[in-house]
Amino acid sequence: MGLSTVTAKQLEVQRIVDALFSAIAQHRLPPGTRLIEAQIVETLQANRNHVQVALQRLAMQKVVTIEANRGAMVAQPTAREARDIFSARRAIERAIVEAITPATMRKQRQRIATHMNNERKATNDTDRRAIVRELSEFHLLLGEISGNAVLSDILANLMVRSSLIVALYQRNDVPSCASDEHQEIITALENGDNEKAVAVMIEHLDELEAQLALDESVPAEFNLKQALID
Repeated sequence: MGLSTVTAKQLEVQRIVDALFSAIAQHRLPPGTRLIEAQIVETLQANRNHVQVALQRLAMQKVVTIEANRGAMVAQPTAREARDIFSARRAIERAIVEAITPATMRKQRQRIATHMNNERKATNDTDRRAIVRELSEFHLLLGEISGNAVLSDILANLMVRSSLIVALYQRNDVPSCASDEHQEIITALENGDNEKAVAVMIEHLDELEAQLALDESVPAEFNLKQALID
C-alpha cells in the first residue's frame, strides 16, 4: 500500500511537471510569468503539496525560479545563460547525431516520416504554437531514437530552456528553426553520412543563436490558467 501511495504521488507530481513543462516549451507561459500555486491547483485539479513539489523540481532544472516572498515564476535566462545553453546544445546534439545509424533510421522510418509530414504542415500554416511545437519536436525525436536516454533527458531540459531564450531574445515573431535544414539532417543520417549531419546540425544551431538579440528582453503578462488548459 505504501508503495502504491508513493507511486501515485510521483505520477501526480509528474503530471503537473509535464503540464507546466509543455506550457513553457510551447511559449504559452513566457519568461517571468508568475506561477501562482492556487491557480495551478484549481486549473489542474491538483493537490497543493504536489504542486509545490513540481515547482521545486522545475526549479532544480532551471526552468522555474523560486524567490522568498515572491513565489515561483518562469525563469528568465540571462544573455550569458543563453549563450551557455546553445553551447551545451551543440555538444549534446552533436553526440546524439553521431550515435544515430542508418539501421536506426530504417527502423524509425515511419515515425520520422510522420513527424516530418506534421512539421511541413505546421510550417505551411500560421499557427505559431504548432510551428514551435513541431520544430522543437524534431530535436527531441533525434534524442529519443539515438538510444542514449541520458543525452535525450539532457536535451529535453535544454530544449525547454531554449524556448525561454527564444521567447525573450528572438529578433522577430517567426520561428527560426527551419524544416528544410531538418530534412537535410535526416537525409544525411539515412545515407550514413554522420559527419555531414553533424555539420548541418551545428550550422543550424549557430543560425538559431545568431537570430537572437542577446542584449534585449521582452517582458510579457500572460494568463496562467488559460495557458495550462490550452
